[in-house]
Amino acid sequence: MYKNIFIESADNICTISINREAKLNALNIATLAEIKDAIEHGNQDKDVYAFILTGKGEKAFAAGADISEFANFSVAEATKMSADGHAVMNAIENSVKPVIAAVNGFSLGGGCELAMACHIRIASSNAKFGQPEVNLGVPPGYGGTQRLVQLVGKGKALEMLMTADAIDANTAFSLGLVNQVVEQADLLATCHKLATKISRKSPLAIQNVINCVNDSFSEGKDGFNTEIEVFGKAFGTSDFKEGTDAFLNKRRANFRD
Repeated sequence: MYKNIFIESADNICTISINREAKLNALNIATLAEIKDAIEHGNQDKDVYAFILTGKGEKAFAAGADISEFANFSVAEATKMSADGHAVMNAIENSVKPVIAAVNGFSLGGGCELAMACHIRIASSNAKFGQPEVNLGVPPGYGGTQRLVQLVGKGKALEMLMTADAIDANTAFSLGLVNQVVEQADLLATCHKLATKISRKSPLAIQNVINCVNDSFSEGKDGFNTEIEVFGKAFGTSDFKEGTDAFLNKRRANFRD
């Protein structure tokens, strides 16, 4: 079905692997479209509870966009490429099911933007993060100027964006860019364990958490008002009844049956 990504499902966790190892999993237009399609299909699949997004091999999560593809683009073509890339990142960020980035190496340019669009980022110890676009004479085009600020703060984001310097995994962790750093051999298992843990919670509550947090960064949205609305509505759901009954009766809640 896909030419540039590989899909594997196990224990209701869908792992999406960028399958362009020879090109360090560079993100060409077709690859981004396939990632978006896989996320959208997974959100409609009742047997998928969460996603893990990673890159094939041990060197790169995604080492940026495929520069050879757009080197001769016109202004109109470049604008469309950026808009389409934003649509991919927004589809990940607004996924109703959690998306965990398993960052297994270079995460540069569009690769860093892809990781930042995910809800949680776990990095292997050899991972590198950066936004080197100014070296090409352009700013980031897939949301990097916005999400990097949200994650590491304005000052550090501007430094990274203007110097094009990359940072290692431990520095990324200290800045809040990633949630954990683990050895590469443990990366996918760590992500799978975390995805499984989240999947045992109320899927409706997880979706509402994602929406509330995203609304705090969305123009024209008020995350506080969103929280008030979804909190109240939750009291009319079967998930609330199951969760409260499980708590009161000292048993584990089962939100999936």
